[in-house]
Amino acid sequence: MSASVAVYRNIYTEDRFKQAYGSEDGGGGGRDGGGGAGLRERLLLRCRCSRLSCLHLLRQRVPVFSWLPRYRLKKWILGDTIAGLTVGILHIPQGMAFALLTSVAPIFGLYTSFFPVVLYMIFGTGRHVSTGTFAVVSLMTGSVVEQLVPTPLEMNSSTSAAADFEAQRIGVASAVALLSGVIMLCMFTLQLGFLSTYLSEPIVKAFTSAAAFHVTVSQLQSMLGLRLPRHTGTFSLFKTLASVMENLPHTNMAELLMSLLCLAVLVPVKEINMRYRSRLRTPIPVEILTVIIATGVAYAASLDSSYSIEIVGHIPAGFPKPRMPSIQTFPAIAGDTVAITFVGYAVSVSLAMIYADKHGYSIHPNQELLAHGISNTVSSFFTCFPSSATLATTNILESAGGYTQLSGLFTGLVVLIVLLLIGPLFYFLPKAVLACINVTSLRQMFLQFQDLPELWRVSKIDFMVWVVTWLSVVVLNVDLGLAIGVVFSMMTVICRTQRAGCSVLGRANNTEIYRPLEKHSKCYEVPGVKILTYNGPIYYGNRSFFREEVSRLLGLTPEKILSLEKSRKALEKRERETAVNTVEGGIANTSFSSENEFFKSETSQSDVQAVLIDCSSVIFVDVAGARLFTQICTECQKIGVHVYLANCNESVLKILTSSGLMNYMNPQHIFVTVHDAVMYIQQQKEKPPENNTTVWV
Repeated sequence: MSASVAVYRNIYTEDRFKQAYGSEDGGGGGRDGGGGAGLRERLLLRCRCSRLSCLHLLRQRVPVFSWLPRYRLKKWILGDTIAGLTVGILHIPQGMAFALLTSVAPIFGLYTSFFPVVLYMIFGTGRHVSTGTFAVVSLMTGSVVEQLVPTPLEMNSSTSAAADFEAQRIGVASAVALLSGVIMLCMFTLQLGFLSTYLSEPIVKAFTSAAAFHVTVSQLQSMLGLRLPRHTGTFSLFKTLASVMENLPHTNMAELLMSLLCLAVLVPVKEINMRYRSRLRTPIPVEILTVIIATGVAYAASLDSSYSIEIVGHIPAGFPKPRMPSIQTFPAIAGDTVAITFVGYAVSVSLAMIYADKHGYSIHPNQELLAHGISNTVSSFFTCFPSSATLATTNILESAGGYTQLSGLFTGLVVLIVLLLIGPLFYFLPKAVLACINVTSLRQMFLQFQDLPELWRVSKIDFMVWVVTWLSVVVLNVDLGLAIGVVFSMMTVICRTQRAGCSVLGRANNTEIYRPLEKHSKCYEVPGVKILTYNGPIYYGNRSFFREEVSRLLGLTPEKILSLEKSRKALEKRERETAVNTVEGGIANTSFSSENEFFKSETSQSDVQAVLIDCSSVIFVDVAGARLFTQICTECQKIGVHVYLANCNESVLKILTSSGLMNYMNPQHIFVTVHDAVMYIQQQKEKPPENNTTVWV
């Protein structure tokens, strides 16, 4: 059984519809008319200070005061405790491992696994987000550190020069964190949280997947026991590979064996954790177990002295003293820090949104800017490098049963215990083990290749964005590759708006439905009316394309317009002369009818007496686009064709009106729907206009 609908109403132009259903202030007139008073009232309302306003602002900017009073202790405390302790145990080996990526001592990775976690718990809105060290951000920061403080070919680690060298490096890394935090705070002040949307999902996934290759290649030298300088800049991945291949004969077989054993343990156990995470209450802490066992074996067998295995060395116990970052390096690190900031923020917000959607709550991108900005800014004064949300620990936090940000407190407690008591015990930890932990932590990033077949099926343009970004990051470097990916993605958007389709609409029989004729063969074109629709904005970038499409569909060329205009003027002149002769001499001009038929035959080739432009898909028009509408109206008037508009949104209509289009077309030719315009045109052809015109559907 098919339902049917019948509607009988008046034909509505935009003016008539606004008079009947518009607001009394004319859609903004009151706002202008009451100008100063309305603005003053709004400013006073926003600036009003009261106890309730202060409490609302406090809860909004410091979310811990919002969710902590509503905390369900009996229901959530066990899940938050287990999840927090699990993530804290994972933070210890990963923090030290990612410190190697940043080209700083492992202890600074532990600091970065503590301070940002606690600060995000207070200011963040993501309940399942775990912050700390992130491989991609660490790799990008390490490139900056290596550029400004390169590793010397020979240095005695027992001298004070080594301590000064480490101080310079962490000074640069913490300066990157400070500048990144300041940038985020400035973005928060300007409410620029939406900028993260310019890093689309294909860009983020391709970027992190390609960066995983950089991380893996950078760790080969530690896994093989080679002492090589770190390459930065363009083609760094291939330079590092070439350097490793060249020095393969110098591989430390003891470190290679240890790396293979660690990989043989880490890879299968992490695969078990992933496959059976629904059955495991908490994942097996294979990383920390590997660290403990490797440290014990290295200590018992004196591997550092017997086989020249490189170890972590001294890890001081206690809290770091507050220290000013190397702010004099700001001019040199500004460009790289902007990229690091956007990557860290985009990944953090993306992760927060994924788990917020999964668990049915909302996050606030601008508040996330504030949270990560404060985390990086404050942490930088405690010798921390840039932090962000991390893929692995966030996934584990959610799967281990975490409910709220309180899990960060237990994560911080685990790291704090290590910092105060256990840290010095990792003196004999081999760096090759940390390199293996780095490589195996990238599993999720490598698996993002599995998304490519579906991406190709859904959108080939997004597939191209993914491939171009990945190749750019792998072949060139992390920063430049990301920039190329963003530019290429934006260019695809621009190209799609420049080449939006322009179609002729036809009417489905006995309905008010109009669809493109090339895809709906059973629809018919309304006689004498050419209905055009354009599926995109009309602006300076595509105005010439839109003009070409309109001319093609209407069959109008400059030569044809000029010819029809001359014929029309000649006909009008003959009409005037005939009228004068008829009035004065009472003699009809017998040649008039033949000339009239000549003009009609010339114009009847296309049989277009009216052009109706459906603006329902035109989301905006700029000045160049508005002038193009005026030009189209002028050209159509020259050949006696009227132009009508339908389905204009408020912003488009405002720009067209302000640009002076109403001087070239009748304001009563702008209709609410395409069907209103068609009914009006047909009634105008059949009989004189009446006030009570109606439309029947």
